[in-house]
Amino acid sequence: MLVLAGYVVVIASVFGGYALMGGHLGVLYQPLELLIIGGAGVGAFVVGNNGKAIKATVKELPKLLRGSKHNKELYLELMALLYVLLAKGRKDGMMTIEAEVDNPHDSAIFAQFPLILNDPHVIEFLTDYLRLIVNGNMDAFEIEALMDHEIETRQHEAEIPAQSLAKVGDALPAFGIVAAVMGVVHALASADLPPSEMGQLIAHAMVGTFLGILMAYGFVSPLASLIEHQVAESMKVYQCIKVTLLANLNGCAPQVSAEFGRKVLFSTERPSFIELDTHVREVKNREAS
Repeated sequence: MLVLAGYVVVIASVFGGYALMGGHLGVLYQPLELLIIGGAGVGAFVVGNNGKAIKATVKELPKLLRGSKHNKELYLELMALLYVLLAKGRKDGMMTIEAEVDNPHDSAIFAQFPLILNDPHVIEFLTDYLRLIVNGNMDAFEIEALMDHEIETRQHEAEIPAQSLAKVGDALPAFGIVAAVMGVVHALASADLPPSEMGQLIAHAMVGTFLGILMAYGFVSPLASLIEHQVAESMKVYQCIKVTLLANLNGCAPQVSAEFGRKVLFSTERPSFIELDTHVREVKNREAS
């Protein structure tokens, strides 16, 4: 909803300001120039990206209209899940969580944390490294290096839509100039018209530059920036898992390991120590009852 609200502010400010200074809004209605700029932008997007990038970008756009799912509630569930698994492994041995890790959707432990269980990417990341820890064939340094490589790969892949849209946004002002030049050419080809009509043709041509810049910096480029912010938020989930598991591998108690994970979160979503401790106690009480 913030995206739509932002677009409303952009439109109201630009066109409202133009109307207040005495401009005629009808002059700005140039559907053919919109066709030139928008069509060229879409064509350049298709040419400059492969099928995977196009599919990822189209899939990402509807998500921008929804709020971020990476909130305090999600992180509380994540850290509580990590605590329960690590506490069980510390008490009964890491082999006891092997069945939970191999079949998370059939696990009574994972079932208590639906926000995490419903995210296949997070479940895959978490269970893969828990499986490596259970097997006991890799030390903490090897697992850390592997985690870093995977997180980097996931981030690079997730940023592809942002990069694609940013390039289109950079190109739109140039396409606006193309539309304006074509309009000027059309006006000059009609030099025998009266000055008043010639002025209208030139004014219509100049609208192309305006539309290209407005579409770029008012609509497309902000979407690329928003995707980058969402990617940065989504990577915190993996970093939280990484830091928590590594702390446990280095001998920290489950509660201390969860505290390590809590510290890497952004301050706006990071639960306090008391909130995390209370949530973990509630989970333990549910298990005991």
